[in-house]
Amino acid sequence: MLRRFATISYWADDVEAAARWYAELLGIEPYFVRPEEGSPRLRRVPRRRPRDELGIIDRRYAPDGHASTPGGVVMYWHVDDVAAAVNRLLSLGAKEYQPITHRGEAGWITASVVDPFGNVLGVMYNPHYLEILGSRAEA
Repeated sequence: MLRRFATISYWADDVEAAARWYAELLGIEPYFVRPEEGSPRLRRVPRRRPRDELGIIDRRYAPDGHASTPGGVVMYWHVDDVAAAVNRLLSLGAKEYQPITHRGEAGWITASVVDPFGNVLGVMYNPHYLEILGSRAEA
């Protein structure tokens, strides 16, 4: 039924600023903008793997009842070095949400920040994830 992660949507009052921030963070420019002219309502940024993308959407289009403060589900992005990723995110203006946390003896490490636009962004190192990716030749 659920095949894989396709798009994660982050909300922003200033879509242009959020798109610039994520382009700086990811090193990838948005490839889709709606509308083409005027103030954008949506910018899509591809991830390194072409099947995943980040949608930065004008907060006016958030569903009714959407929380105005960070919280709820945390989408974790896999990184090779959680501390370095957190330091980079903080240097770009994010604020700590959950500190770096070692999750048992299996080597899992997580942390999360709130981006300058109010979205929770999690980072994780998970050796099991790398093992599975390697076995599927998707690394």
